[in-house]
Amino acid sequence: MAVGAALDRGDEPQAGALRSAARYLLLELERIAPGRSVEVRVPPVAAVQCVAGPRHTRGTPPNVIETDPVTWVRLATGRMSWNEALGAGAVRASGSRADLTGYLPLPVSK
Repeated sequence: MAVGAALDRGDEPQAGALRSAARYLLLELERIAPGRSVEVRVPPVAAVQCVAGPRHTRGTPPNVIETDPVTWVRLATGRMSWNEALGAGAVRASGSRADLTGYLPLPVSK
């Protein structure tokens, strides 16, 4: 993954490639953690609902995770841990189910 290689070198990934990688990794999360109890937002790329549990249908979901595309790629590929991201303030998580430690890193190659 070109985005991962750029991050590993400490370079800024190309914007289009970063958006594509972040979107792909969100869809992978949605695939491996089907459900609608948690909304994961990576603005301006996309948002998905995932994780089995009580379904959310209207208004702001009770369990929301939000981060930027670079942090999301790092989390999803194992380049950053959930606790590191929370501690650095790179992830905002609200709600009792807003924790992805059991799903990250995603089962895709670095």
